[in-house]
Amino acid sequence: MTGIGWIGSIILGALAGWIAEKIMKTDQGLLMNIILGIVGALVLNWLLVAITGSTLGGWFGQLIVAAAGACLLIFVARLVRR
Repeated sequence: MTGIGWIGSIILGALAGWIAEKIMKTDQGLLMNIILGIVGALVLNWLLVAITGSTLGGWFGQLIVAAAGACLLIFVARLVRR
């Protein structure tokens, strides 16, 4: 998450984790939502840059990327648990 700073990353990660929590119908706490949102954004941004050469910019674009990345992490965690 380039260009939004540490506090912005935490806020964006919390919001993205909460969105992913609602989409994937899981129940996690605030700290896990923040971690999922930040790590999900890092993973999906890395994948987007590797595949397309760029990523979505701005706060809204990073929110979409972070929420999708958090959903991806929840999905992978469910696969591993089974």
